[in-house]
Formats: sequence, structure tokens, C-alpha cells
Amino acid sequence: MTNHTLLIHCPDRKGLIYAITQVVFQNGLNIISNGEFVDKENNHFFMRAEVSGDIDREKVLRELHSALPEKVFVELLPHQKKSIVILVTKEHHCLGDLLLREQYNDLNATIRAVIGNYTTLQPLTEKFGIPFHYISHEHKTREEHDAQIRETINQYNPDYLVLAKYMRVLSPDFVKRFSGRIINIHHSFLPAFIGANPYRQAYERGVKIIGATAHFVNSDLDEGPIIAQNVIQVNHTQNAQDMAQSGRDVEKIVLAQALKLVLADKVFVSNNKTIIFN
Repeated sequence: MTNHTLLIHCPDRKGLIYAITQVVFQNGLNIISNGEFVDKENNHFFMRAEVSGDIDREKVLRELHSALPEKVFVELLPHQKKSIVILVTKEHHCLGDLLLREQYNDLNATIRAVIGNYTTLQPLTEKFGIPFHYISHEHKTREEHDAQIRETINQYNPDYLVLAKYMRVLSPDFVKRFSGRIINIHHSFLPAFIGANPYRQAYERGVKIIGATAHFVNSDLDEGPIIAQNVIQVNHTQNAQDMAQSGRDVEKIVLAQALKLVLADKVFVSNNKTIIFN
């Protein structure tokens, strides 16, 4: 007996749930949990179900494709830990949080390696027994640097890449090669506070909330489908350094929340937004 997650999306029509559950039942499977959503604007159906039983995966997939509309997307994924590779620059807070979570089995993923364009976080990474690859960007084009990173990533074949405050823009070719598999975290001041020192800019404007956004990376800078967001309140008694510390705290929480959803196969990407079964 094994547990799997069944993910389906397709054009909406009457009888979809019946058709799906019939296939599940006829294959001797039990539905443990189930969620559905219809995007009425686009007439599109989404479903996530957890099923249990002895599964003939190819048979179930074949029967679902036969029973559902022509443009259906179906995945049947076993419940198992996924693997990630983390990209970093110099800031430690997100990386440190993920390393601790993995150490205490709170991440539902295996960190295969960390790649940095500086050596700043190498000692921290190696304390957890995880390989650190230093790939400098000095005197290289963005494409050359990304090609070296991609070559290293391919050694580990991860399910996802995590940009844990990685402060370089990825080339379009790199993003395309890992489409739908790159997760980024950034402060939520964009686009109001772009460029350097966003917390100094926020402090000078007297903001009352600061936050963070985790999203999938696409070809548009910081405009990929959003997975998770959160904010915390600040006030006039806090200086720019205080706000930056609060920002770091919310960033690592939001990144962990996003990874929890993605690693549990609870996120669909539809156009440039997400459908999340949580």
C-alpha cells in the first residue's frame, strides 16, 4: 500500500469528478483527501487528491487520459522527499533556516548542494555536511556564469532550485531550462523600493508594514507566479537596521511556507498565478 498525490487540470465540463473517482475506484484505490477548484473566467478545472492503495501507475494514467478532455494534464506522484539545490550570495538567514529545517526533518526535502558566487556561506553550509560549490561571477558574462552553475546543478538532478537571497539575475536560457522549478524570495517593497538598500528607502518613507514574497522565477524579473506572502507591522521607533532584521525574519518564514506547499505538490501554476490547495 502506497500513498500518491493525484494532480489534474483540464477544461471544465460536467461530470469530471465522477469520471475521475470512477477510475480511482475501479483501480481499487482509496481517496484520503480531495480538493477541487474551477477557474470560471477561463473555464478550467483543477483537482488535487491524495490516494492510497497498490497502484499500477501507467494503467491509472492511461485510463484518466481516456476519461477526461483532450487537453488534460495528469500527474500521479508518490509521497517521497524531493531534492533541492540552493543558490546563495552572502546573506545567511534564509540558508541557515533551511539547513536547520532539513537537519530536523522539517523541510520534506533533501538539500543536495549549495552554490554560491562568494565563499561567505561555505563554512555555514559545510557545518551541516552539505557540499558547497563556489562559482565566482568575476570576469564572466552572465551567460558564462550561469552555464557553470547549470553544469554543477546537473550533477545533482534536483527537483527544485531555491534562490535563498541569491543576488544575481539569471539569464533567460537558464530560467527556461529550469522552467517551473526555480523558487525565489524577496522583500515585498518591489516595485516601490527597487534597487539598493530597500529597507533604508522604506525607513525614509515611514512605511508601516514590511513583508516578503516567494514566487516561481520566470523571464520577467520578480514577476513570476506568487506562492506565498506575508507582512509584519513596523513603526517610527524602528530604524533601517531594525526594519532589515524584521524583514529577514519574515523572508525566511515566507520562503519556508512556500517550499512546504511546493514540496507537498499543492501548487498549480496557471498562466502567471498559482492555484494552491492548502
